[in-house]
Formats: sequence, structure tokens, C-alpha cells
Amino acid sequence: MSPGSPSSLHPELLAWYRENGRDLPWRRTRDPYAVLVSEVMLQQTQVDRVIPKYEEFLERFPDVGSLARAAAGDVIRAWSPLGYNMRAVRLHRAVQAIVERYGGRFPTDLAEIKSLPGVGDYTAAAVACFALGSQVPTVDTNVRRVLGRVLEGHDDVTPKAARMLAERALPKHRAYEWNQALMDLGATVCVARAPRCHACPFETHCLAAPAFSSGMPRAAESKAAYRTKAFRGSRRYFRGRVVDRLRTLDAGVTLTIPELASTLGAEVEPPGLPWLRDLLAELDRDGLVRVVAADDDAEARVSLP
Repeated sequence: MSPGSPSSLHPELLAWYRENGRDLPWRRTRDPYAVLVSEVMLQQTQVDRVIPKYEEFLERFPDVGSLARAAAGDVIRAWSPLGYNMRAVRLHRAVQAIVERYGGRFPTDLAEIKSLPGVGDYTAAAVACFALGSQVPTVDTNVRRVLGRVLEGHDDVTPKAARMLAERALPKHRAYEWNQALMDLGATVCVARAPRCHACPFETHCLAAPAFSSGMPRAAESKAAYRTKAFRGSRRYFRGRVVDRLRTLDAGVTLTIPELASTLGAEVEPPGLPWLRDLLAELDRDGLVRVVAADDDAEARVSLP
């Protein structure tokens, strides 16, 4: 097979997907709101962690209207323990925009979906394909990796090049199954660090398979280890710590900045309070906390929005 003829891949992958596709709750619905919730939750979070939270979240906020009406603080509380809390804020803003712009009816045009606050190219395409039946490629990290390896022989495919590969490889009228199949293959077989080429339907076609068989090194391992080590104690780490602490408060309850600092550890004890005030101002601008100023900075009050 040459990189110019991806259509020869269709039968193998679609047959593999019929036998091996994952049974995921968001694949049992064509509700664009539910699909949007799942796609936002799945950003940077493993499937097994998302499943129970997805079901719990939809039970509490079953439709666009219920989520749009909710207080931002309640949405942030309901998001725990997924992390990356800005996702909850962006999702909340997106559904509020659906109510304001479209009267609560989910838009069906890809450009309109993409125009929603916090909705990027991939998420818009995923909702359009998986909920609305649009025949468009959905290029996430897994899809980019699979197509890069199979059709180009390596992982280092640029987002633009991956999009072009995905558009060329998309089978007519089978976008839903094809996109889901590529994601499943990347998540379970053609994984980042130790691909299981012997279990892959593309083994005899993949341009990268010979290199993996000969023990090609995986740079992703060292990068992942570095990111994990660098995260603890970082600004992002304390953003999460602050939001987690405020989540434990009942609605309407606030803390002073010194009270908050005392629960976060020695790193933000005086003289670290100016640093914490700066961090809280950033979180306030992002919509993750509310800071109510006072004449005396020490008496300023902090809560979820």
C-alpha cells in the first residue's frame, strides 16, 4: 500500500471495529449536548475516569437549559474530580451561548458549533459527526498518531498534515464508524509507547510497523516523566488546589485570603500572600473563583463564582 491510497484500509478497520469497538455511554446517544459534554470531559482525561462523571453530570444537568441556568460555582463543584477546571467553565459558557443565540436549540451547522465559546476544531467536528451525522473527519491525538504511522511511517505529523490525511482517508457515508474506529485503535492497539502491532488490522500495511518491530525508541516516555515531575508545585498545580479547597465550601460560604492560604501549605504562607492574591486575580478573570475586595486586603473574601 502507498500513502496515496488510504481507501484500501477501510474494510480492515471497519471489520476490526465491529469486533473490537468499545461500548461507551456517549456512543449510545445522538444528543449533541450529551456528546459535547463527553468530548469536553475526554480532553486530557482517561475514558475510565470520565464514564462515571459523565453519567453523574448528565443526571444533574440533563440538557442545555439545565446547565445554562446553573450557577457557575455549582458546575465547577459538579466537575470534581476531573481536574482541568477551565473545561467546566468553557462548557458552561458554551451552553449559555446556545441559549442566548439559538433559543436553547443546539446549532447544526459546523461553523456555528465552532463559534461557541471554548469549542475548538476537533470538538466541533466530533459533535457534528457523532451527534448530527456530518461526514467530517475528527482528528484527535489518537487519530493523528494512527494515520501518521500507517500512511507516513512516523509519529511526527503536523496537525495540518494529519487533517489532510484524515480528509483523504475518510470513507464515504461511514464517517461515524471510521472516526470512532481510528480513536479506538489508537487508544487500545496503536498506543503511544508500546504499540501492539501484532493485534493491529493495519500491520501488513503500516509504514511504521517495521521500525517498531525492530525496537524503535519512544521519546514520549521521557517527555511524560518530565511533565509529571514538573507539575507538582507549579502555578497550574496551585490553581487546582485553590479550586478544590473552595469546592468544599457550601454555596455562599467564603474564606479570607489568609484563611485560604493556611490550608494550601507552606508555599503560600506569608510572605507568599502577594503571590496568592495574584493567582486569585487570575482565577477570578478566568471565571473559576470570585474575589470580593475589601478595604483591608486581608479581609477580601474568596469563593467559587
